Amino acid sequence: MTYEIKQIIAPKGYLRVGINMSNFLLVVGKNEDGDPIGISPDIAKLIAKKIDVKCKFILFERPGQLADVVNDDVWDIGNIAFEPERGNTIDFCNPYVLIDANFLVKNKSGLLTNQDIDKEENTIVVADRSAYDLWLKSNFKFSKIVRVKSIDDSHTYYRTGNANVLAGLRPKLIDEMQLKNDDRIIDEPFTYIKQSVGFKKNYPEVIEFINSIIFEAIEDGYIKNSLQKHNVDKKLSIPKSN
Repeated sequence: MTYEIKQIIAPKGYLRVGINMSNFLLVVGKNEDGDPIGISPDIAKLIAKKIDVKCKFILFERPGQLADVVNDDVWDIGNIAFEPERGNTIDFCNPYVLIDANFLVKNKSGLLTNQDIDKEENTIVVADRSAYDLWLKSNFKFSKIVRVKSIDDSHTYYRTGNANVLAGLRPKLIDEMQLKNDDRIIDEPFTYIKQSVGFKKNYPEVIEFINSIIFEAIEDGYIKNSLQKHNVDKKLSIPKSN
């Protein structure tokens, strides 16, 4: 690492990290000081350690809020999922974990594949501006999509019966399916959520530097150990290092 890289990443002398608090797999709770706990904060602390500065967490209720302030000097790096739409304003490193996104439907429905979902007679409920919502926005043309404030709200809305399809993260859908016996998950994910570290545009040297940290964290078991520590190793997958 060069001094110039450190100055670009942490110009204030400490690392301000934007954290999306809505993803229960990446942030599993808070410590007694109110700081987030999980793989996402662990990645942030690793990057801060590599550049020898302290880490300050900037918390956001939803990912869209984090993405919106990329150019407002609020955070230095933002832990957020990659999606092409976000790539218009944010550059991303390689993902450090992957999450399956699937559809939940009623057992008695005739919906068997992802291709069956994108039809005019179907109503999908989804957490607004989540990574998988952005994927649906870009790829689905016919089904009605209802966007609600949070992941929990999307599950509540689905249970009201106003939507016949729930789009969400597979681990959360499994929990939902276990509440009642009349739901099932369409097995093939409709997309994979790439959890990444974002930085403002046009600093390829920063992305290259963070990529090297992610590569090492995958290779040396840092990410695997973090997932096990937070009891999410069965719910998240680690991408192949590249």
